[in-house]
Amino acid sequence: MDIFQAIIIGIIEGFTEFLPISSTGHMIVASKYLGVSQDSLTKAYEVIIQFAAILAVMLLYREKMTLAKVELWQKLFIAFLPLAIVGYLFKDQIKALFSVEVVAIMFIVGGIIFLIVEKFYKEEMSHTSEVENVSYKQAFFVGVAQVFSLIPGTSRAGATIIGGLMLKINRKTSAEFSFLLAIPVMGAVSGYDLLKHYNEFADANWTAFLAGFVTAFVVAYITIKLFLVFLQRFTFVSFGIYRIIFGIVLLLING
Repeated sequence: MDIFQAIIIGIIEGFTEFLPISSTGHMIVASKYLGVSQDSLTKAYEVIIQFAAILAVMLLYREKMTLAKVELWQKLFIAFLPLAIVGYLFKDQIKALFSVEVVAIMFIVGGIIFLIVEKFYKEEMSHTSEVENVSYKQAFFVGVAQVFSLIPGTSRAGATIIGGLMLKINRKTSAEFSFLLAIPVMGAVSGYDLLKHYNEFADANWTAFLAGFVTAFVVAYITIKLFLVFLQRFTFVSFGIYRIIFGIVLLLING
């Protein structure tokens, strides 16, 4: 992997990781057209840029990273548990689900669900408008919704945000809870992958890895800030439409 490839993939990771559009599908397309093979070294690189994305969230929400917010982190831990348990118990079955067709279909299904949820969602009827006010019950069921993101192409952000909307958490708070929930989720996944692929770092192009890390961090930081501004004026309908179009295109180019 050269510096150009690392930067492009870093941009895609930073831009798609926290939006409800699934980074997996975009990585598939990018890797294919950039000629990046899906080997262990590429997986090691993905660990690096995922850590960059986590760091961006931690910097943006650094005021939440204190002992004063311990109750919030208890709720996030409860939301993390369903994914951790199901992911561990069924990791082999989940791995077997991975294919371009499954990713494309879940893009389309997720897009349709977004359109349906937005059709019936009323912002003025949402009762939770601050992330600290998310209840333990809401946190648990957001975590249950997040389990669906184990199906490739579903999008972790998309699953948790839809779960939040259905639990009467407003758009901005659903997104912020999803961002913060990414810290334990992506931290655990990236940490596990790091243990599996640490030997690959010996052969890494560290200049390219560093370039990708910085790129992913900056893009993720900017994307999160712009996404929150976007949600103050718009709905998730555009993301639903985009998912459907992208899924159809993915099916066509791999048909």
